[in-house]
Amino acid sequence: MAVEGACRSAEGRSFEQWWQRHGEWVEAPNHRRGGESGVQRLLHADGSLLYAKRQVGHIYRSLRHPWGRPTVLRERDALHGLSALGVRVPRPVYCGSRRRAEGGWHALLVSEALEGFVDLPSWYADGGRARCGEAVHAELLRLIGATLARMHNGRWQHGCLYEKHLFIKVIGAGEGGATTVEVALLDLEKSRRRLSRTRAALHDLRQLRRHSSWNDTDWDTMIYGYQAVFGSTIKGLQT
Repeated sequence: MAVEGACRSAEGRSFEQWWQRHGEWVEAPNHRRGGESGVQRLLHADGSLLYAKRQVGHIYRSLRHPWGRPTVLRERDALHGLSALGVRVPRPVYCGSRRRAEGGWHALLVSEALEGFVDLPSWYADGGRARCGEAVHAELLRLIGATLARMHNGRWQHGCLYEKHLFIKVIGAGEGGATTVEVALLDLEKSRRRLSRTRAALHDLRQLRRHSSWNDTDWDTMIYGYQAVFGSTIKGLQT
């Protein structure tokens, strides 16, 4: 058995110790990429919440890894890369993989929960926009744009950018005081560095535009926040 890409956690657990820990499935294993991948909820030693992405034979191929490599290793690299750019992402606690003697891979990515965050579609469905008001919603859209621009300025492409991968936390709305908005990104297993920031931007923004529920005014507000950080207009982006 060969272990690749392992990083020891604060709990000092090995790959096998993490692999033997099980919890409630929050994303049942789906079958693709020649294997399966799912997410379980675990408890940290201090009682805080963790999420463990467990994979069996779930790989990607590239020029650098023509024979395949677990997608959680690519996601770990993206988490570190985006965090260095000031983009809020889950903090990895442990990541590693092992090649089984009989062939194939087992792989794990354990990360801390984003406490207080909720995915954007759930926030809308729960009446967040009406509850917080249009001024807070506009600030949220501008912050989403600024977050994506920081990612793209580092030439990182999310690769699967849907509203459900945008996580937000709104504090103080409706309480008569100041409102604080935070944005985070999740599900980065398809992320990769592009040769130019514009290529990364075009791929992600076109994809988000196709699948978002935003109207034209919402989209323009998000792009306003985006361009304030990106620093230039992106040619070829249809709004």
